[in-house]
Amino acid sequence: MSPLHSLFPNIDWAEILQACFDTLLMLGGSLLFTLVIGLPLGVWLFLSARGQLHAKPKLYGVLSLVVNVLRSIPFIILMILLIPVTKAITGVSIGIRGAIVPLVIGAAPFFARLVETALREVDRGVIEASQAMGATTPQIVTRVLLPEARPGLVAATTVTAVALVGYTAMGGIVGAGGLGALAYQYGYNGYKPDYMLVTVALLVVLVQLLQMLGDWLVARYSRK
Repeated sequence: MSPLHSLFPNIDWAEILQACFDTLLMLGGSLLFTLVIGLPLGVWLFLSARGQLHAKPKLYGVLSLVVNVLRSIPFIILMILLIPVTKAITGVSIGIRGAIVPLVIGAAPFFARLVETALREVDRGVIEASQAMGATTPQIVTRVLLPEARPGLVAATTVTAVALVGYTAMGGIVGAGGLGALAYQYGYNGYKPDYMLVTVALLVVLVQLLQMLGDWLVARYSRK
């Protein structure tokens, strides 16, 4: 009998490995689409705010309201509310494909608000100097704002990725698979504490690795 089997007699390690793969797949897919949607949304929030390059208070108010509403709904409730939308987009409402839609809709507004905050930290003088040299708004965004805010954007991506790990664990409760599903199915419903211990430990390790990678990238890109 192996030492691992003695310590965790109920664990099927093949299931744990598959759950790790499912969690990473959900995290990678949802983070990619969250960045694709959340980055331009955050830029629009910044540009349309009062006193910015394309100040449109009404547009900013609408965007801000949508972002705040989506951020206010607990993820488990949002996932259930979005079942018809998820099924219309992916054809299924459960599994990894069924989880990515609510994961993205739940995380993209959160990331967009972090992007807006990061862009607000850019020195106003740099933006005004670019305007004085005749730079267009797309040029200011791509050549000034985003490069200058890069450490903040990397930090925002790290925070969002960590939040998505928690979301994927909740997604397991409604059949999305992954480590959260094993913790709920075997650890909670099946009264097998070793499943709970191992899945939680793996989620903690994943969060720590994401945070360490994010901190390293922020330090590398920061000028301070």
